[in-house]
Amino acid sequence: MLRVGLTGGIGSGKSTVARRLGEHGALVIDADELAREVVAPGTDGLEAVIEEFGSGVITDGGTLDRAALGQLVFGNDERRAALNAIIHPRVHERRREIVAGAPADAIVVEDIPLLVENGLAPAYPLVIVVGATEEQRLRRLAGDRGMDERDAWSRIRAQSDDDERRQVADVWLDNSGAVEQTLADVDDLWRTRLVPFEENCRRRRPAARPSQPVIVDADPRWPEEAARLTARIQHVAGGRAHRVDHVGSTAVPGLPAKDVIDLQVVVDDVDAAEAMAAELLDAGLVPVARDMPAGMPGGSVDTGRDGSTLAKALAVNADPARAVNVHIRPKESPAWRDVLLLRDWLRATPAAVAEYAALKRDLAASTYTTIDDYAADKTPWITGALQRADRWAAETGWTAA
Repeated sequence: MLRVGLTGGIGSGKSTVARRLGEHGALVIDADELAREVVAPGTDGLEAVIEEFGSGVITDGGTLDRAALGQLVFGNDERRAALNAIIHPRVHERRREIVAGAPADAIVVEDIPLLVENGLAPAYPLVIVVGATEEQRLRRLAGDRGMDERDAWSRIRAQSDDDERRQVADVWLDNSGAVEQTLADVDDLWRTRLVPFEENCRRRRPAARPSQPVIVDADPRWPEEAARLTARIQHVAGGRAHRVDHVGSTAVPGLPAKDVIDLQVVVDDVDAAEAMAAELLDAGLVPVARDMPAGMPGGSVDTGRDGSTLAKALAVNADPARAVNVHIRPKESPAWRDVLLLRDWLRATPAAVAEYAALKRDLAASTYTTIDDYAADKTPWITGALQRADRWAAETGWTAA
């Protein structure tokens, strides 16, 4: 099963995308529909609303008068919070019931208008955001829904802006043009990403990667992507993760690298690391064993500076469109400190970044049997770099705090 969060600002055309995904076979859960369901006549949700807001929010027919309720809560943070305290837990429980009853191979799309505002993005292995300009959304609200223009602007401005939505978006679907183009983009997303992502998760199978190193220029989006992945890992790990860090070459500004986000999680011990790797399936990541497919990084072990073997666990992406390595290390392992030291030394030493970049490009021009062989050829440079980084740490007072 794959759970997908779908959101977008009011008037962006999110419902169009949800319908198309449903036509492809997705199980679409509409949060707005559930919000109506949990306060239908005869529910304890409606009774709770009456108790909180009074009988004036009920129509003569016994249903919730949404217009009257909206006048009480719109623009009033305290009253809106009281309503949310009634609605949200019931919607969450109903959503949980639907997901629990879904087939094992389902792609479950949860249509949540306020996914960003309510901080729900880390709970989903993939988040799709439907975007359109504010002017286009205003025209749709006024023209298609007959909404008063001032009311439409108020509702648009009450939600998160595009910058906030982009921070959580693994996929940004631009719905500012012809609807036919949007539908074609959804079709392509379904075929090339969602279907293989779900199958990889269900089969506990890493997404395929090139067997040869491909070095690309530094991408300024890497830290933002790492932040989304970090939030997902923290959502799963809770307090069991002592720290989660973006590490490796994509964590060093300006350093060319393989387009792979490396993250490091520090936990209590090796058993906790292995358990965490398995649980990260909820974040769209799968544990990797020692007999990995071609192109995967090598094994669930590190090699210490003295050549010793240091245990760790490894989880990688099931998502075919975003390569990720999550190195889960026990707190007693010295490897996690070395990884942070190398990263921070490189960040502070532009000459070393240029030196390392040249080495990477030279090595990538060779042909390798496995990615491990490429990594092994970098080892002498990294060993020397760590010695230089040790001196830098002593001079600057660096710590892995």
